[in-house]
Amino acid sequence: MPLINMPEFSGTLLDEFAARGTARIDTPVIQPAAPFLDMAGEDLRRRIFLTESETGESLCLRPEFTIPVCLRHIANATGTPRRYCYLGEVFRQRREGDNEFYQAGIEDLGETATANADARAVNDAMQILHNLIPGRRLTVTLGDQAVFEAVVRALGLPGGWQKRLIQSFGNNAHLRHLLMTLASPQAETGLSPELAALLSQDEAALIAHIDRTMEETGYSTNASRSPREIAARLKEKQSLAETRLDGSALLLLSEFLSLEMSLSEAPAALAGFADAAGLAMGAALVTFQARAEAMADLGVDLTKVTYRAAFGRPLDYYTGLVFEVSRDNAVLAGGGRFDRLMTLLGANEDIPAVGFSLWLDRIEQARAR
Repeated sequence: MPLINMPEFSGTLLDEFAARGTARIDTPVIQPAAPFLDMAGEDLRRRIFLTESETGESLCLRPEFTIPVCLRHIANATGTPRRYCYLGEVFRQRREGDNEFYQAGIEDLGETATANADARAVNDAMQILHNLIPGRRLTVTLGDQAVFEAVVRALGLPGGWQKRLIQSFGNNAHLRHLLMTLASPQAETGLSPELAALLSQDEAALIAHIDRTMEETGYSTNASRSPREIAARLKEKQSLAETRLDGSALLLLSEFLSLEMSLSEAPAALAGFADAAGLAMGAALVTFQARAEAMADLGVDLTKVTYRAAFGRPLDYYTGLVFEVSRDNAVLAGGGRFDRLMTLLGANEDIPAVGFSLWLDRIEQARAR
């Protein structure tokens, strides 16, 4: 039996989902913790309620629905494309509001016409909220993980730095810190003089030194990285610490992250930025423009959607579109594209995926106001 009351508009919401050709799916409240800890992002990992089974398996109270719905889809070997909807309780620590609350949403799995599926997700979220909160002005903010990744890769940074920057997308404070580090790199500290000297010499000598040290201290390689793996990691850390982003590249990245405009202007602005900077961003820009055109075809007023280049959402599995719909600074819906998640969860083939969640307690408050 639910511990909190289901919102009174739940029936209307399920009718909205049914009208969009979705199949309702439910998942157990108790979930394996590993998928969330591995893929959901640092922000959500800190908020999960963890427990343990009698056999020692790490479990958690369901913190969100996307990963469980994807796992159910894979386990049932369901053909795609399929559209699922859900409505149920989720459990996570929050700065504001109850730690147990209702969430609903749609997951669109397997639709290969990705620009159309993206547009449909944004339009569905907007339309459902307009129907639930009629006459109220909504703020729609859109970003694109793939466009950011294209900029980072075009700058030619080492792979390790590309990974760091891409993982920080959406966390503006952390991203600014990384850019400051790239502007003024600091030498790796905490290493013994002997180890620091070996890092600049032949790798075989470094591996032999680590191997001897591990033997002398009784550090078992069966329970840790091998000397070769440790040496590779140390060299990578040194390389990252010594990497300096030249002034022009740093300026370009900062200029990109400052872009903010209506979505009607964004495709031309991004193309102009890429041309002026001499950056090859072809595929990401083609997808971006196709999505904007598909949204316009569905009747979305692009002048009332804000594109912000630095906008992301605090979940690691997003790969392209990210968006939020809010009112009075309260996020009522959020979602995006997560193409890589399905294979990471065990799917045997690539499955395109996009979806969004609705925060029902916040919608309830907005309706009451």
